[in-house]
Amino acid sequence: MPWRRRRNRVSALEGGREEEAPPEAAAVPPALLTSPQQTEAAAERILLRGIFEIGRDSCDVVLSERALRWRPIQPERPAGDSKYDLLCKEEFIELKDIFSVKLKRRCSVKQQRSGTLLGITLFICLKKEQNKLKNSTLDLINLSEDHCDIWFRQFKKILAVMEYEGHALSLLKECELQGFDGGHRKPLFAIHWSVQRLFTGMQTLEPSVVCVGGDGSASEVAHALLLRAQKNAGMETDRILTPVRAQLPLGLIPAGSTNVLAHSLHGVPHVITATLHIIMGHVQLVDVCTFSTAGKLLRFGFSAMFGFGGRTLALAEKYRWMSPNQRRDFAVVKALAKLKAEDCEISFLPFNSSDDVQERRAQGSPKSDCNDQWQMIQGQFLNVSIMAIPCLCSVAPRGLAPNTRLNNGSMALIIARNTSRPEFIKHLKRYASVKNQFNFPFVETYTVEEVKVHPRNNTGGYNPEEEEDETASENCFPWNVDGDLMEVASEVHIRLHPRLISLYGGSMEEMIPK
Repeated sequence: MPWRRRRNRVSALEGGREEEAPPEAAAVPPALLTSPQQTEAAAERILLRGIFEIGRDSCDVVLSERALRWRPIQPERPAGDSKYDLLCKEEFIELKDIFSVKLKRRCSVKQQRSGTLLGITLFICLKKEQNKLKNSTLDLINLSEDHCDIWFRQFKKILAVMEYEGHALSLLKECELQGFDGGHRKPLFAIHWSVQRLFTGMQTLEPSVVCVGGDGSASEVAHALLLRAQKNAGMETDRILTPVRAQLPLGLIPAGSTNVLAHSLHGVPHVITATLHIIMGHVQLVDVCTFSTAGKLLRFGFSAMFGFGGRTLALAEKYRWMSPNQRRDFAVVKALAKLKAEDCEISFLPFNSSDDVQERRAQGSPKSDCNDQWQMIQGQFLNVSIMAIPCLCSVAPRGLAPNTRLNNGSMALIIARNTSRPEFIKHLKRYASVKNQFNFPFVETYTVEEVKVHPRNNTGGYNPEEEEDETASENCFPWNVDGDLMEVASEVHIRLHPRLISLYGGSMEEMIPK
């Protein structure tokens, strides 16, 4: 961000009443133009212009339709004085990076009311390294009540972007919100103090749903939003071929043990970054999958694992009295000790990247199966992963599916065939390194649009000769869907639906305007 923040204590600058700029003021005065970017900004209409103290300098401040610009006021000097030009270098912030504004006052014990006016404080979102965002402030100091009132009302007008009231209520009033607790998942209501401060007085948040939790909680809320959208569209929710997009965007603040979804969205599991993406309205359209069996919808989701991944989660669910990291590690070790392959038949539809097909699918048009070439593989599989997002996390910094994206209209199908336990462990360890985790003869990867996983035995891996099979109910197979356990006895059909939900996040270059 091309502006410097001075941390020195400043004194107030008395200023007179500043009138709003006339509508015909259509450009920044030539005296303020010192770069090509500033020349381009000259076409912006000026909204206000006045004097404020910023840091230790009295500054000429210009508010246009896209940016706030300021330049220190210096005594007149001969033209071409390079030292003068350096001292008077213009600084600016873009209005899209401002998310709140308040009047800055100094209060004392003797004052009964709001205190002495000092000026205006702007709350700003800045981009840091490694996809992180941070919040900062800029103080515009001026003691004039009339002067600050005009500027304050103009900033409030710019930030007032609410479409209409009641939008969120109309969508969620029939949802069973208490179901999001899940009984065993402790809901998190306490947010880091700095996040609470960011939301206080915030002006730019549009109607949306914000979830504070892990992958399971986030997936449940996304599932509920999509179900609500189908009901509002008058669609039957048991059998969905072409679901409609969720009406409200979903914000995710990571508070779980893995945070795969939030990490994939933001590039980093950082609470402040996630909160600022929500406040700033950075919306990213994301692909979603439907999971169904025998034509009946089971749930919406973003990723799934069958075999080792499902059995590991089923084991972990039986040890919830442990801490999240402890039960995860314990379940992995125990699942490896009882490693077994599943006899499966896997059918999949390869991804067709032609523009006309993708446009038709993006518009929700049904596909013609007669022209689609399904492929089938059979055998003994240790693990099957189907992922519509990269699935970044601390144990897999490159992602469980590094070759897919959030909204490229395809899924990654990753299959680990039966092999020895040491070789499978080598494959798992590769996820935590920079090496290619798929460079093994028993690992196969495909880019697909649909997948059908059909176990060819109907006992759910249950062995009556063992005292206890802790990983699955009898006649059911465990699936790990976004960190939630799903047990199914028969074939599961996974179908991708492009850009079905809007989530807050993504890189700054990939933001999609609402």
